[in-house]
Amino acid sequence: MNAPLPDLAAQLATLPATLAAHLRGIAAAPSPLGRFPGLSLLPSDPALAPSQAELLVARLAERYHAVIENRAAVADRLKALRAELARRGLHGLIIPLTDEFHGEYLPLRAQRLTWLTGFTGSAGLCIVLPERAGLWSDGRYTLQLRQQVDAKLFELLHITDQPPTEWLKTALKPGDKLGYDAWLHTEDALRRFTLVAQAAKAEAVAVEGNPIDSVWSDQPPPPLAPVVPHGMVHAGRASSEKRAEIARKLAEQGCDAALITLPESIAWLLNIRGGDVKHTPFALSMALLRKDASVDLFIDTRKLAPETPAHLGPDIRPHAPEALAAMLDELGKAKQTVQVDPAMSGAWPIRRLEAAGAVLKRADDPCLLPKACKNAVELDGIRNAHLRDGAAVSRFLAWLAREAPKGGIDELQAQAQLESCRRLDNSLRDLSFTSISGAGPNGAVVHYRATEETNRPLETGNLYLIDSGGQYPDGTTDITRTIAIGTPTQEMREAFTRVLKGHIAIARARFPDGTAGQQLDALARYALWQAGLDYDHGTGHGVGAYLSVHEGPHRISKAGTPVPLKPGMIVSNEPGYYKTGAFGIRIENLVAVRQEVEKAENGKAWHGFETLTKAPIDRNLIETALLTKDEIDWVNAYHAEVRADIGPRVDAETRHWLEGATAAV
Repeated sequence: MNAPLPDLAAQLATLPATLAAHLRGIAAAPSPLGRFPGLSLLPSDPALAPSQAELLVARLAERYHAVIENRAAVADRLKALRAELARRGLHGLIIPLTDEFHGEYLPLRAQRLTWLTGFTGSAGLCIVLPERAGLWSDGRYTLQLRQQVDAKLFELLHITDQPPTEWLKTALKPGDKLGYDAWLHTEDALRRFTLVAQAAKAEAVAVEGNPIDSVWSDQPPPPLAPVVPHGMVHAGRASSEKRAEIARKLAEQGCDAALITLPESIAWLLNIRGGDVKHTPFALSMALLRKDASVDLFIDTRKLAPETPAHLGPDIRPHAPEALAAMLDELGKAKQTVQVDPAMSGAWPIRRLEAAGAVLKRADDPCLLPKACKNAVELDGIRNAHLRDGAAVSRFLAWLAREAPKGGIDELQAQAQLESCRRLDNSLRDLSFTSISGAGPNGAVVHYRATEETNRPLETGNLYLIDSGGQYPDGTTDITRTIAIGTPTQEMREAFTRVLKGHIAIARARFPDGTAGQQLDALARYALWQAGLDYDHGTGHGVGAYLSVHEGPHRISKAGTPVPLKPGMIVSNEPGYYKTGAFGIRIENLVAVRQEVEKAENGKAWHGFETLTKAPIDRNLIETALLTKDEIDWVNAYHAEVRADIGPRVDAETRHWLEGATAAV
């Protein structure tokens, strides 16, 4: 595993070029639960045994990660980039933390910001100029920026308090050319940068080929993970039916085609799943859905598992990703009308279509809403996934109740134990995100990630917050529980109970058809507000069906979207409270929107929520004096469901613990 790179390169050099390229691509894809699914795509070669292939891929993956996060090389990389910009006649470059697909997770190849700066957070933007460089992130990463990034090389800035556009107002000079990669920015983002450049009498310039790629000599290739059918047993609707429905709407709106740039939309539309990025089972690809319901799919065809072409059928035409440009040009020459989502797509394909003469209709990705409204088969699968996941979480909570009081357990150990409990289910494909495992004051960091440097023990008298989830072929889960280690303080109990009251208010809510999540958000906060408390994140995000754990277009948030909550939508219910330097509290279940009354007096249907997540809520943290009778009844009814549904699925020791953990309050 630790052989030096020359030995690794020498081994690859002895292999046929095609085989070596496969190995490199497989290593550039994630390895969920320690597996490399892409190994199934390898062309057979008698000179390379499967065990040798696996070892080479593991060593390549290790090398890729080590190179990207090599902070000792940052100064040289920054110098090389500045030289490349000067060679191109550019004064600077904007480097966002994204790729051309604008998703939550990036493949290794697109980790340009980390490679350049050493910063590994999930939100950031860098601007490099000849004498200055700024690096921005949000409040979650203030400490991490200081720990990981050399402040002598980069100015470390808060993206809200010191926005990049304000910084550029004084940094740009007349005549400067500020470069950007149009694949990596939406139209709105570019408009802001263009305006600030114009105000400085400078110019924002699209680059041909990302300059970082020109100086990143050992950049990983695009990931190579298998694309497999997502069968009707899980999908519930045929791809042909989905395509026909959306194509009909496109035709009705006068569109000849829709450009779809979100890989999760393509995964849903074509009933396929992949593994190109962490924690989310989709393949990096783009597609043109035509008004005749056929699709041009732009994807590395090496990814297609042997059974996938037949599953796709003759109406799905795979092309190499490089073929997209020529096909956009063809649409333009034919003066066709193309729908494109400007909020989800980079500016490059939009500009290409316009330059070629296409008529653009800017509108939401047409897959977003139908994808969000799960069908009956998907909902049944999601319920089953939550039962199995609830059993895993309950086994973990029982273990924690036994072991934590003894001491000696830390955040990383607890996180690993929960993953091992989930792994007992052979259907587990991956975690749905990197677990948030925070003890004491670390629990107050909303998007905390435990590392060797930050790892804390679970100490008596503290709270422990664990936010986690699993990816199963029949559903995606996301659950947060807050557990008292030992005896909690009265302050902890009262804060927890106010969070619980908000959670119950959402779970019990009934609302007329047409209600958006932002209209419900205050229900979750009301009990906290009465004590002068609040939390600085949304109350709920959409969740996919064996897709992204963060799915639009709906959510429950103060600053939510006006998208109404519709039957079949899955959304999290996760109010919280965070006392900086002391503790964090969050209670999260996933809920499904269901129609409760078909018609009311006003003629509208009324909806409510079905709670999907099944695991105990810590009774030791509940201050029953703060709860109403209806709220107590909800807690007891929920725990009775957990006991009945999860009890038969766990071992005797866990079942015994579960009886007490779900006893009536």
